[in-house]
Amino acid sequence: MTGRALHTLSVEDVYTRELLVIPARGVARNCFSSFGSISPSSQGMGTDGFVTSSDGTRIAFTRLGSGPPVIIVDGAFCFRQNGPSKALAEEFAKHFTVYYYDRRGRGESGDSLGYDIQNEVDDLIAVSKKAGAEAPYVLGISSGAGLALEAASRGVKFKKLALYEPPYIADIRHIGSFQPYRTRVEEYLAAGDRAGAVRYFMTDIYRAPKFFAYAMPIIMPRAWKHNKSVAPALVYDLTILDDKSVLTNRAKNVTVPTLVVGGMKSPQELQEAVKQVAAALPNAKSHFLEGQTHIVSAKVTVPVLQAFFTSTAN
Repeated sequence: MTGRALHTLSVEDVYTRELLVIPARGVARNCFSSFGSISPSSQGMGTDGFVTSSDGTRIAFTRLGSGPPVIIVDGAFCFRQNGPSKALAEEFAKHFTVYYYDRRGRGESGDSLGYDIQNEVDDLIAVSKKAGAEAPYVLGISSGAGLALEAASRGVKFKKLALYEPPYIADIRHIGSFQPYRTRVEEYLAAGDRAGAVRYFMTDIYRAPKFFAYAMPIIMPRAWKHNKSVAPALVYDLTILDDKSVLTNRAKNVTVPTLVVGGMKSPQELQEAVKQVAAALPNAKSHFLEGQTHIVSAKVTVPVLQAFFTSTAN
């Protein structure tokens, strides 16, 4: 993050922070999955089901559309009922078979004691196997882009990789690490205070105004309930983003053709992150969308990604 004082943030700056993707869009839906099988979605769009990760954790997903497979990997606070993935999937489904899923510790997916990034990489592998392709297309959003990068650096095969504003911010409060913030979130969670963990993440890490964090349960109760439900998974996002070796000594492993996308109206530090990630990877380029922010617009973003995925050029 930059050293800007909290009170200098504009309203748009606040809403383009990852934590506010959910309430700003107001996206929600009800999902129902049958144990161990695929069943019609409760929305009448696609089919829902489970895959089992290598450690036995069940991961819930929705499949939609037909064509080559695309997997969407969500960012912080996001899961199928909460975030941009449903709208993205519906747009992608015009040309692809889309799989979007609840990352572990979110929505209908399970979790396990202890956390290791490899657990989430294995979850993505399980969804990829369900997709049936040797190498699917993958879109990672924000911290989900970090997870997708981790998977690619660890040898998971993707046909092409798209990353939307991976928040590898160069300057995190001048200390260069999320570790102190992760520890504080863990302290809130250990005390059973999920609301405190969410507020801390919103205000102390991503610097949303405190008045918004305290007003959100009143003005956006459904979004607040969803955010609290996935509070433990915030630790996972911070763990992923704290390992920047994927952009240094491990970057050489990410040889898959990669498009790093950003919004031209996003905060400057996120635009810089897009450029830095693209520059760090051996087969990547950046692309900025006019008029867009960290809030992902399906109708604007998907056509760009479709062109990239289907292009014969790397």
